[in-house]
Amino acid sequence: MNTRTHAQTLSGHNAPARAGVTKIALVLALPALALSGCYVIPMDHHGNPVDYHGNRLYTAAPPAAAPTMIQTTAYPNGATPPVVYSGAAIPAVLNVRLYPANDAATQTGMMTGTVTNLMSGKGRFQFDYRGEPLSGEATRVDGDERRGVASAYGSRGTFVSCEYQMASPLQGAGTCSFNNGAKYQVHIGG
Repeated sequence: MNTRTHAQTLSGHNAPARAGVTKIALVLALPALALSGCYVIPMDHHGNPVDYHGNRLYTAAPPAAAPTMIQTTAYPNGATPPVVYSGAAIPAVLNVRLYPANDAATQTGMMTGTVTNLMSGKGRFQFDYRGEPLSGEATRVDGDERRGVASAYGSRGTFVSCEYQMASPLQGAGTCSFNNGAKYQVHIGG
């Protein structure tokens, strides 16, 4: 059998089988590719994730997904290689406990609520005070990644201002003062 006849035999008889295998491989691979959710985040010169305007994305810690460094080529001038995260940053919901710190606060007792860390230096602050839902925001202080302020307001006019310091991305403490004079020690996370 010459080479041409052998090639025709292989391509003629096995072409439908190969096409079927190729189609099956594509059908199985497409959902995995579509659901992988990987993307590249730009980095500043310190290795911190930034948006396309140069603003830091995470002030305290990277997202829950562990980064995988891609170092297949040498990067000139000490440039930082891109970091690939296997999913979007997921907001972290932290429990907040407020303990009375003066006589006005002891009338209400301990309270609980939540702070949702949006992984952008901001968060949502929510809890219930004497049957009145209070909601507001928590913001990290510019220039100090660990310190922050939080404020919340209720529909009956109650408002609170808090200052806190984070010991880690998931745990911190501070104080809260209400417009009626009640003062609380606040514990975040843990």
